[in-house]
Amino acid sequence: MFVYKRRAQYHETDQMSIIHHSNYVKWMEEARVRFMDAMGFGYREMEEHGIQSPVVNISVNYKKSFLFDDEADIYVRVAKYTGAALELAYEFRNAATGEVCTTAFSRHGFIRDGRLVSLKKALPELDRKTREYVDKQE
Repeated sequence: MFVYKRRAQYHETDQMSIIHHSNYVKWMEEARVRFMDAMGFGYREMEEHGIQSPVVNISVNYKKSFLFDDEADIYVRVAKYTGAALELAYEFRNAATGEVCTTAFSRHGFIRDGRLVSLKKALPELDRKTREYVDKQE
């Protein structure tokens, strides 16, 4: 499982001195981009090949808040991959305590020129690397 480390910033807090809920989705995106880099085929490279990966579904479950200067370990794993869609599961843990504070899910499609595509046909190298990563993860 991939781990992305992130320190909560002061500007991300709300009037209650906790990280505002909207920032978790941004943290997910940061973790997802680095996760793709770790798989060996990052977003930049994918987009250079004309493929984009829009979010089609997202869900965040808040269990406990992060505060300013808390360090988060964001665990990312592939929940499902079909070639046409990628589903990722996220677990946000407080790095100091190991406590799970947030769980999340995102589903992504793949498009080229505004049309849905299968990576198996459109970008076989990324399809292969994703399948290899999924196989190692299990």
